[in-house]
Amino acid sequence: MDRSVEIICIGNELLIGKTLNTNAHWLTKRITLLGLATRRVTVVGDNINEISCAIQESIHRSPSFLLTTGGLGPTFDDKTLEGLAEALGRRTNVNEEALKMIKEKYLSYAQEGMMDAAELTPPRVKMAKLPEGAKPLHNPVGTAPAVSVKHKSVTIIALPGVPSEMKSIFDESVAPVMKKAACGVTFFETSITSTNVMESEMAPLIDKVMQTNPRVYIKSHPKGTERVPYIEFHLSTTAKDANAARNRVSEALIQLTELIQGKGGKIKPTKPET
Repeated sequence: MDRSVEIICIGNELLIGKTLNTNAHWLTKRITLLGLATRRVTVVGDNINEISCAIQESIHRSPSFLLTTGGLGPTFDDKTLEGLAEALGRRTNVNEEALKMIKEKYLSYAQEGMMDAAELTPPRVKMAKLPEGAKPLHNPVGTAPAVSVKHKSVTIIALPGVPSEMKSIFDESVAPVMKKAACGVTFFETSITSTNVMESEMAPLIDKVMQTNPRVYIKSHPKGTERVPYIEFHLSTTAKDANAARNRVSEALIQLTELIQGKGGKIKPTKPET
């Protein structure tokens, strides 16, 4: 079963360097720990055609899940739902369930004294205009609901760009679905760091360990310089059984450690994560 995920992050602020794309970092980590694999992260601006093209290109690759972040709010530059509708060849209509969610939010804001009236102005109604066949997802933190829609074999979920909203919706509505799709697959990772050995010397040794342990992926991350080498080695795998995943990585780690020490390198282990 395909367990791939793609992410499209939407917003001019990401492309001009004003905002760091922490949403992508957080999502990829969560997706990995749930047992799925992020295959691609794309960033596009607040442009309907750009959004539509990016979504169509992703659908063409047929990931299990396509997540978007940003562009669900009430302002003129929030164009994700229009871009999604264009990509799917569907119209946008006011979704009554989404409108109810939004109305209840503004009523609560008014009751709390945050605003004078909870009138459903056109910008507020805009957040309830979803592509045909889409359904809203509850936003525990903010106002704009997230949106879920199925197209062919791809489950598309549009999340807000505000990190606190995105995270809360993901944990409440998306993570359970992804965990089920992962069918019990467990991700395991660990890292070690070495000194006194250059990355170029380690390259054939990494190849050797990965050939012996084909289900373990090893990535080297140089932290120092060629003259003062300091390298982090990250080892990871996925398996149906947590113990099997841990054992695979442990075996590869032992072999890699011995090879590093054989080159005169010094090892500093780091705490494993699951």
